[in-house]
Amino acid sequence: MNEEAHLLVEHRRDGVMVLTMNRPGARNALSPQMLVLMAEAWHEYRDNSDLRVAILTGVGDEDFCAGGDLKLTMPLITGARQPEDDWDHRLMGDLTQATDLRVASDNAVFGTPEARVGLLPGGGSLTRLARQVPWARAMEILMLGEPFDAATALDMGLLNYVVPRGEALKRALELASVLADCGPLAVQKIKEGILRSSGLPLADAFKIEDEVSMAVMTSKDAREGPRAFKEKRKPLFTGE
Repeated sequence: MNEEAHLLVEHRRDGVMVLTMNRPGARNALSPQMLVLMAEAWHEYRDNSDLRVAILTGVGDEDFCAGGDLKLTMPLITGARQPEDDWDHRLMGDLTQATDLRVASDNAVFGTPEARVGLLPGGGSLTRLARQVPWARAMEILMLGEPFDAATALDMGLLNYVVPRGEALKRALELASVLADCGPLAVQKIKEGILRSSGLPLADAFKIEDEVSMAVMTSKDAREGPRAFKEKRKPLFTGE
C-alpha cells in the first residue's frame, strides 16, 4: 500500500502480520477507508494458513486510536451523512474485530466517550467489555465515558502488559514470536473452544471442549510436538 493509505499492512517473517493505523493527523481515528482495509486484512489473516499472529498498532508516540472519526465515520453510520465514495459504501457491511493479548505504553489513555456526545460505543464494546472486566467497571466506562490510564486498565484486567513509552510494539512482537512458535491448530482450537463455550452451562461447555480437544489430539501437530521435544529440536507444525 502507498503511504497515503489509512492502514499499513506488513508481513513479517515467522507468520506475523502487523497492521498499523496510519492517520497521525487525526489521532488514528477510524475512517471508512481504515475500517474497510482493516476488515480486508483480518479476512486475509483468517484465510492464510501461513499467518500465525496479527498485531494491531498505530503510528505516532501519542495515540493508538481515538475511536470512530466524528467527522467522517460516525455521521455516516448514524445517517447524518450519505455515502460519498467507494470506502463509504463498502463500510456499510458487517465489520467486527477483537483482540486476545493487549500491550500498552504507560502513558496510554483509554475510554469510550461516545455517550458524552450522544452516541453509543458499538463495534463490540457493549457485547465484550462486560465479559472481560467486572460489571461495575464496564458500566462506568461505557455509561460515563470518562478516560482512564494504563495502570487502571491493567488493574482491571483489560491489559496484559504495560511497558515504558515507545516499547509497546517491541513487547507485542516478542509475544507474537512466542505465539507463532506454538502449534497453530492448538491455538486456533483453544480460542474456538473458549468463544463457543462462553456463557453456556458446564455440561454443554465440556462437550465443546471435548470436541476441540479431539481435533487437536488426533492431528499431525499433536504427534510432531512431543516428537520434537524428545529429539530436542524446534517442532515443524503444519496446522494439520
